[in-house]
Amino acid sequence: MPRRTATMLASTLMLIALLCAGVFLPVPYAEMSPGPTVNTLDEHDGEPVLQISGRKTYPTDGHLNMTTVRVTSADYRMNLVEAVYGWLAHDDKVVPHDTLYPDGKTEEQSTQENAEEFSQSQESAKVAALKELGIPVRSWVIVSTVVKGTPAQGRLHAGDVIKAVDGTAVKQPSDVAKLVTKHKPGQDVVFTIVPAKDQAAAEKQNRTATATKTVTITTAESHDVGAKRAIVGISAGTDHTFPFTIDIKLADVGGPSAGLMFALGIYDKLTPGSLTGRKFVAGTGTIDDDGKVGPIGGVEMKTVGARDMGAQYFLTPADNCAAAAQDTPSGLTLVKVNTIGDALAALKDIRSGQTADLPKCTTKG
Repeated sequence: MPRRTATMLASTLMLIALLCAGVFLPVPYAEMSPGPTVNTLDEHDGEPVLQISGRKTYPTDGHLNMTTVRVTSADYRMNLVEAVYGWLAHDDKVVPHDTLYPDGKTEEQSTQENAEEFSQSQESAKVAALKELGIPVRSWVIVSTVVKGTPAQGRLHAGDVIKAVDGTAVKQPSDVAKLVTKHKPGQDVVFTIVPAKDQAAAEKQNRTATATKTVTITTAESHDVGAKRAIVGISAGTDHTFPFTIDIKLADVGGPSAGLMFALGIYDKLTPGSLTGRKFVAGTGTIDDDGKVGPIGGVEMKTVGARDMGAQYFLTPADNCAAAAQDTPSGLTLVKVNTIGDALAALKDIRSGQTADLPKCTTKG
């Protein structure tokens, strides 16, 4: 065989081998891409996203769209060819697998965590919207979860209201950990609680639960990352009672990033007039009970998805502004927001056409 022919054959075989390796060789990456957007003022799958009863509501128009990101599943193993294609694709983003699924989380664990965050974001959106409207909301600190195999198992239960720890009144979830960690492992800590079943009965009867009980728990030593400390094995959270019913109907969505848009949708339905001035506004951002807007992941994917649906303005958490502004889709204005108040002020300017002074995102933030 002539040397030139042999060289070409060897090169061809090597290329085929490399291509096969690329197809079959798994790489530790995952892919993010723009997901669907949903107008919180409209219907989804045949029913209103926001349903309010027991309080007067008003007609709405325009768009206040929450945005999402599609990600590959936890057990999907991307090959080298797919990774390279994703890196080259403009609207997709390839990231290390551990970025989306840290600590080896399974698909089931990730889905459960996202569902819990989504549920909490809905609660905070309701509280933030009603606070902005001056409508009172009753709140209290509860046991959110009890870790299996810890001292609290069987002694405290999810939904128990924590009134005090060692006789010191508890006003916010962070108070619980501060009071418990004043102890050394092995010491007793005393919880004053309203049992979950008693709290549920009181809420059903529209009254305040007053009967409390004390529970003494011997602390254990922590075994997680960080300094050793006393623990009982619970996480504390906040529960609320609303003066009327607000239901958010949206399946197959997880995570906390729709909080801001839910809060604005609720605000719009509870106030006369158009909040958007018939404009197409989309956005993202977590929200806490006080209306503070927090950053989210995948903002670059969300701006693309919003613009593809026709959005003109995108409400962007201040901490995401620099990343979002790196590659802003043509025709989309990124509006920086730190709080629900900032978002409402921006919407006022948008519906009045006074957009020159909107706080816009830049690559510096």
